[in-house]
Amino acid sequence: MTEGPRARLIHIDVDRRLGHEWDEWDGRPLPNQGNYDSPAVLFFAWSAITLAVGLGFVALALFLLAPRLRDVHSSAPPLLWGAVLVTGAVLWVWWGILFLSYEMGRPLLPERLAERGPFLRLMRLTSRTADRFGRRDWVENAAVKVYNTLAMMRGRKVGQGELLVLIPRCLSKDTLDGVLGIAGRYGVPVFVATRGQLARRVIRERRPRAVVAVACERDMVSGLHDVAGKIPVLGLTMTLPSGPCKDASVNLGQLEEWVRAYVV
Repeated sequence: MTEGPRARLIHIDVDRRLGHEWDEWDGRPLPNQGNYDSPAVLFFAWSAITLAVGLGFVALALFLLAPRLRDVHSSAPPLLWGAVLVTGAVLWVWWGILFLSYEMGRPLLPERLAERGPFLRLMRLTSRTADRFGRRDWVENAAVKVYNTLAMMRGRKVGQGELLVLIPRCLSKDTLDGVLGIAGRYGVPVFVATRGQLARRVIRERRPRAVVAVACERDMVSGLHDVAGKIPVLGLTMTLPSGPCKDASVNLGQLEEWVRAYVV
């Protein structure tokens, strides 16, 4: 049986170190064998909590500071309360449109006001909120699903040389072979991102028009926050049966679907 084409693998060697997102890992098996698959509605629930808590803290701070602000200028507290109310209303309307966009499968907002704009900041803040309750990875999995759905609505197309696949070093051998085989069929180069700064470096140097990235939920949310505002990205999260940074697997069918959607 003739072996199909394999993608060109771009690799920069550095000293390997467990990513800082997993510095607190104690070596014990991860919950559900490292599979954090979650429904997208989980992100919307936690993001609503994050918005409510954030606006609540702002309102509390303004309430406590109001007497001092009134001493500075009598009109300062009402003006600031008005600004908080307007900001809160805008944020909730935006959140509602985002939710409707996801539910309807239609891009109701331009990408700079959705997945390549304030959504990235909300995703990061929601992750921090969920982390305080030990639900970070599940919520981040849901957040990435919402992000990908919004990004796929754009129907973006690029040439073979304009798409880049980013993968981590921790993929199992079978998974890596599968990734290289898929990328080879569509003529897409693959870069092994051993560090976050190296991923950003290869993007700067190769200047792709789109990226398909593979990472765990923690690194994915961090990477999307840093990169997705500058270049279109689709993020494929991994299953970690042996813990972080070892023998990870991905949904190869989903990977091929995304690569094909971009370049065919």
